[in-house]
Amino acid sequence: MNDYRDVHNIKEYLRSKGINPSLQRIKIYQYLMEHRTHPTVEDIHADLVSEIPTLSKTTVYSTLNLFVSHGIVSKLMIEDGEVRYDINTKPHGHFKCIRCGRIFDIEISPSIFEDISVNGHHPMEYHFYIIGICKDCMEKGRDKFAA
Repeated sequence: MNDYRDVHNIKEYLRSKGINPSLQRIKIYQYLMEHRTHPTVEDIHADLVSEIPTLSKTTVYSTLNLFVSHGIVSKLMIEDGEVRYDINTKPHGHFKCIRCGRIFDIEISPSIFEDISVNGHHPMEYHFYIIGICKDCMEKGRDKFAA
């Protein structure tokens, strides 16, 4: 796999995908590469606005939607009203901890999707996620199921 963390490589990668590599787009893509935390628009904006003072949430949102439309980032919606973004576009699942809120990638076999019958429909996306308590929270004793 190529290392796109270098600004020059990100610029060339975005161009190869038909995306004009503006400073904001490069920085947002670089952020996603360096922070595999499934961030929200608010997370990205809060972390980058000190570096790019003119960066708006609207620009972050538009850039992420552009990346999604070009297939280099995917949207992740596990809970109502919470949209997160994932730079890993290969088939995989997610585990969301109900205690700490972190989301972890989980490996699943791509062959799981090969024999899915959808009554003649053409699936374009698959989503697989599990909600529970992560091992870190279990170890810290935050494993109580009370709300």
